[in-house]
Amino acid sequence: MQYGAPVVTAADTLLALNDRGAGVPIRELALVGLASAIITYFATGWVRVLARRLGAVAVPRDRDVHSQPIPRMGGLAMYIGVAVGVLLASQLPALTRGFVYSTGMPAVVVAGGLIMAVGLIDDRWGLDSLTKFAGQITAASVLVTMGVAWSVLYIPIGGVGTIVLDQVSSILLTLALTVSIVNAMNFIDGLDGLAAGLGLITASAICIFSVGLLRDHGGDVLFYPPAVISVVLAGVCLGFLPHNFHPAKIFMGDSGSMLIGLMLAAASTTAAGPISQTAYGVRDVFALLSPFLLVVAVMFVPALDTLLAIIRRTRAGVHFTTPDKMHLHHRLLQIGHSHRRVVLLIYLWVSIVCFGAASTIFFDPRYSGAVMLAAIVVAVVVTLIPLLRRRNGQIEEMYDKK
Repeated sequence: MQYGAPVVTAADTLLALNDRGAGVPIRELALVGLASAIITYFATGWVRVLARRLGAVAVPRDRDVHSQPIPRMGGLAMYIGVAVGVLLASQLPALTRGFVYSTGMPAVVVAGGLIMAVGLIDDRWGLDSLTKFAGQITAASVLVTMGVAWSVLYIPIGGVGTIVLDQVSSILLTLALTVSIVNAMNFIDGLDGLAAGLGLITASAICIFSVGLLRDHGGDVLFYPPAVISVVLAGVCLGFLPHNFHPAKIFMGDSGSMLIGLMLAAASTTAAGPISQTAYGVRDVFALLSPFLLVVAVMFVPALDTLLAIIRRTRAGVHFTTPDKMHLHHRLLQIGHSHRRVVLLIYLWVSIVCFGAASTIFFDPRYSGAVMLAAIVVAVVVTLIPLLRRRNGQIEEMYDKK
C-alpha cells in the first residue's frame, strides 16, 4: 500500500486489468522526453539572463575548477522542463491512465518544486547545511505523503523472503533513500556537465528498466510512473547539457542537482513498488532485486565519492560538510586527465554500472555480468593511461641518464 494513494474501486481494478494489454507506449514516452529536452534547452537561455540580473553568479573559489564567474540557478530551467513534460504526459491518451492509478508523477512535480525552490535560495543567497537538510527532508516527506514510498522488500538471504514494511519503517526507508541520493548528486556536481550527464545516463538506465517491466507486465499502468519520471528527467538533462558541458555557460546549482537526486529516488521507488514476488518465478531472484541493484548502480560513483569525502574530512578533524578539493574528479584532474576527459571517464564508469544493472531485465544476469566485467577492465585501463604514460616516461628518462 502506498500512503496517500487514491482509493481504487472494483470498477477501476477491472479497467486497470484491461489496460494491461495496452502494450508499451514507446512513442509517447519518446515524445515526452523530447518535449522536456526542447523546453529545458530554450528555458536555460532565459534563466541564464535572469541569474545574472539577480546576482546568482558562482565566483571562483580555491576549490573550484572554473576561473570565470558563471551564472547558476539552472535548476529553474530544469524544473520548467519537468513540469511541462509531466503535464504533456498527463494529456496523452496512452499515458494518462498512469495518472489515474498512481500519484507518483504529480508528487514529483510538487516535491521537485519544493526542493528546487530551496536550491534557488541557496544558489542566490546561500543556506547553511542544516536548513538545506531540513528542506530535503520536507521535500522527501511530500513524496511519501503523496504516495511514493517503499512498502515491500524482498530479501533472499537466509530465507527471509518478502517483508511488508509497516508505515513507520516505510517512511523512514523512503526518507533515508531520497535524502541520500539528493546529497550524493549534490556532492558530485563539481565539473562542467558532470551532474547533468550522470542524470541523463542514470535516468536512461531506469527508463530502460521500466520499459522492460512494462513489456513483461503487458503494459500494466502501475509501471507507468517510473517510465514517465525517468524519461522526463533524461530529457531535462539532455536539454540542459549543451549549456553546461565544458566550458559551461551556466551551472545548475543546488536547485538542479537536488532536483535530479529527488527524481532519481522517486523513479527508483515507483519502479520497486508494484513488483510482485512471484512476477518472474522463484529461480529469477535477481529480477526481484533489480530495483535495489539499480538504486546502487545509479548512485555508485557519487556515493563512493561521498563516503570517501566523509572519511577524509573526519580524519582531518574537520566537519564532514567542509568543502575541499579532493573529490574523485579533482583526483582525476591531478593524475593528468583533461577537464572533458574526466567528465567522460565518470560517464563511462556510471554507464557500465547503470546499464549493466538495467540490462538484466532483458538478458540473463550471467551474460550481463560477463560483459560488465570486460567493460570494467577497459575502463580501468583508460583511467590509468596518464599514470602508465608517466611511468613509461620516467623509465625512459632513467635509461637515457644511464
